[in-house]
Amino acid sequence: MSELITAELVDLDLSAATKDAAARSLAERMVAAHRVTDLDGFLADVAAREAQMPTGLDGGIGIPHCRSEHVNAPTLAFGRSAAGIDFGAADGPADLIFLIAAPAGADDDHLTILSGLARRLMAPEFTAALRAGTDPAAVAALIRGEEPVEEPAPEAEGTEPEAGPEPEAVEAAGSVPFRIVAVTSCPTGIAHTYMAAESLAAAGRAEGVEVTVETQGSGGFKKLDPAVIAAADAVIWAHDVEVREKARFRGKPLVDVGVKAGINRPAELIAEARRKAERGEIAAVSETDGGKDSGDGEAGRSGADHAHFGVRLRTYLMSGVSYMVPFVAAGGLLIALSFAIGGYEIASAKSVADHFVWGEADSWAALLNQIGSAAFAFLVPVLAGYIAYGMADRPALVPGFVGGSIALTVNAGFLGGLVAGLLAGAVVMAIQRVPVHATLRGIMPVLVIPLIASAVVGILMFIVVGKPIASLQNALTDWLNDLSGSNAVILGVVLGLMMCFDMGGPLNKVAYAFAVGGLADPTDGSLKVMAAVMAAGMVPPLAMALATTVRKKLFTKTERENGRAAWVLGASFITEGAIPFAAADPLRVIPSVMAGGAVTGALSMAFGATLRAPHGGVFVVPLIGEPFLYLLAIAAGTLVATALVVLLKGARRAAPDAAGEAGATGSDDSRVTVAA
Repeated sequence: MSELITAELVDLDLSAATKDAAARSLAERMVAAHRVTDLDGFLADVAAREAQMPTGLDGGIGIPHCRSEHVNAPTLAFGRSAAGIDFGAADGPADLIFLIAAPAGADDDHLTILSGLARRLMAPEFTAALRAGTDPAAVAALIRGEEPVEEPAPEAEGTEPEAGPEPEAVEAAGSVPFRIVAVTSCPTGIAHTYMAAESLAAAGRAEGVEVTVETQGSGGFKKLDPAVIAAADAVIWAHDVEVREKARFRGKPLVDVGVKAGINRPAELIAEARRKAERGEIAAVSETDGGKDSGDGEAGRSGADHAHFGVRLRTYLMSGVSYMVPFVAAGGLLIALSFAIGGYEIASAKSVADHFVWGEADSWAALLNQIGSAAFAFLVPVLAGYIAYGMADRPALVPGFVGGSIALTVNAGFLGGLVAGLLAGAVVMAIQRVPVHATLRGIMPVLVIPLIASAVVGILMFIVVGKPIASLQNALTDWLNDLSGSNAVILGVVLGLMMCFDMGGPLNKVAYAFAVGGLADPTDGSLKVMAAVMAAGMVPPLAMALATTVRKKLFTKTERENGRAAWVLGASFITEGAIPFAAADPLRVIPSVMAGGAVTGALSMAFGATLRAPHGGVFVVPLIGEPFLYLLAIAAGTLVATALVVLLKGARRAAPDAAGEAGATGSDDSRVTVAA
């Protein structure tokens, strides 16, 4: 195993002013050390992780990190900044920066090393030694654990990170300590997961509380002993991804928070857990929910369980859409490819199971079309099944899929799938609230709940709601087919605004799901909608790429490099390529690209462009109706967005420059310097 960090990966005088610049500076050392194969690709993965949650921690620590296919060996680079760099921590900038790079398939040994480092960062002696170090080789050895640091006070010794006080100490005290079991997890499962575990364990030792932690990291997790859970007085979940196998913690007082709360204020969480235990507050935890924190909300959960109904509904729908999209991509592109080979009439070809000639192009086109159609046949059931899954976990899958299939049977289509999924989730959640004898709990999720919920959802879909939804679906289809003139343009504007507002977020996905839902039973109107949605979604990255090309001085070096990648991302219909620009300057970038997307969506609808492929960007132009006008619409929206972002950024820069000149005393040195 190669060393995690060497002297060449240590920068004790990191001069970067921003977190992006810091990540690039440290990543360049990784490239030079042949640990990272693609600098821009790796930095894109780092930025994507940073967009999920800031990686700054209290105490002056920044830990940007990610798992990436561009990393060939687990690597850590360390930088020390005299001025400090803002990584989003509540207490201010970070002076100790750790860039952690893990391969996409890092093994358990490597993850153990990284998690060990994360735990050591919680020790003040360790961070003090890092701040005092003067030799890169010695600092690298310190981080690897080869150089000793001053031992902690005796009362904090003698325990493993997940353990509480030593049994001897408990016996000496003459009483049983308060016991807490905790679960920590974060999206990447490399750093925050283990830092929260160490922080909670350390706080427990200080409070005389026995804290046992289960870290649900990216390398899997080792379950807590059921006996330990049974003996616990309370539970703490510090997590930013769903806790796995939650039913184990049923019947305990629960504090449910984000992972950063576990790192930054563990003593408060332990105190809250003790208060809930004293009040006898028992959380309603099942296999299908994250628990209901009945406290005052001070702890704050990061998940959707405490959100209002609108946020929860959006989360449920997004769960279904996220599972549906791969079926859309695979099936839609296969169908599009079949049209490219055999023409649109290939959709009416005989079954290839009865007639297939190896040497005929039409036979291959028919084969691709029928495979793609088979994938498309799953769209509505998968949508319904995973909406239900998002609401009530695995027991809801069967009634969700059954309801989605019935939606197709009664011609309720995409809307029917949405309703079926919500019905299935609601029915399962209602059944789960019914108290049952302990002897029946084992068969409830695999037999009783799917049986009863499937019957209820089936009855409702066939007899009660199926036909009205089918009528609404037909009305919507007719409306799309009749779209023309101003109505089509207005719809194009709305879709363009939605695609560009959050660039891959919920509104973007809603517009995209609306478009791909129409491809399951394509009409002229639904194909126009798909074309407008894809065209508008290409505008943000293309506009930022063009802006960084024509007005380089308005952008940082990192942004200019991101701009080069944005050309390809935009051409491929990957709207997320504009996220780094929007995150850095949302008030100027987001309105600009929204305006460009609205122009493109409106023009695409006005030109009557159609699209049968759900993805592909410029690479599926041969499958687009009115391709030249379609490309013109994209170009027009890109130019509008580019012009606006350049204008707004230029105005921002001009104002400080003017102020600097007004305050100058005649010397160039006295002017205010504005970073590009």
